Amino acid sequence: MRLALAVTSALLWACGPELHTGTGTLKEVRRDLEQIVLAHDDIEGLMPAMTMNFDVAPELVRGLAPGDRVRFQLAVDDGRYRIVELVRTAEGAAATPESGASGGLAAVAPEQDVAPPFALVDQDGRALSLESLRGKWVLLDFVYASCPGPCPILTATHVRVQRELPPPARSRVWFASISLDPARDTPEKLRAYATTRGADLASWSFLSGPPETVDAVLQSYGVGTVPEPNGEIQHVVVTFLIDADGRIQKRYFGLDHDADEYLRDLAPLAG
Repeated sequence: MRLALAVTSALLWACGPELHTGTGTLKEVRRDLEQIVLAHDDIEGLMPAMTMNFDVAPELVRGLAPGDRVRFQLAVDDGRYRIVELVRTAEGAAATPESGASGGLAAVAPEQDVAPPFALVDQDGRALSLESLRGKWVLLDFVYASCPGPCPILTATHVRVQRELPPPARSRVWFASISLDPARDTPEKLRAYATTRGADLASWSFLSGPPETVDAVLQSYGVGTVPEPNGEIQHVVVTFLIDADGRIQKRYFGLDHDADEYLRDLAPLAG
């Protein structure tokens, strides 16, 4: 018997988003974070099959559980992704969120905690540590150069934030992107990724290092990495705002955060 749970979200997509239909299996459901982790099949015209977290209104996931097969509509608008419709097509067996290398939303380092330290190498082969950035606010994300889906979108949003920061704040904010694929992301490859997307490397570091060192950092932030059969990397899409004292002030899950939201949060730095 086909099980159906369909709720259409009435969201403020004033100009009308681009809609993509897909199918997949729920891996994790967090109404409190307005997030699901979804192992989705190929989304035609958008991205290959992968496992990632998506923004979703809490009412859309009422009655859904990990293991359920679903059909969904994904709204894409100016680089923002949000699931606006969910239909359960088959009830799944009881499942628990994956742990270990795959991370999971529950494993992500919490707000108000001291940000886990790191000491890595940037796109020019220079050493950089979080400790060396003390006194600046740090916008920290996690990407990999061959990513076909969320990473370039996230980077593009942060490029706009970097460009639109008012001068008083610009000198107090540092951008950092840690590679999820240290075995392949050499400094040269990360520099090419950054420059292609318009990042100003005067205040943005793209970081990698020995795989075991990078993996320890990814685990400490709860991002996790699991290779997919098609070569993509399963991870949690999350950005951290770390204050000048090295404490996590805010987490931005998924891709439904535009540049204006980041700029509002950084506005106090402009005095």
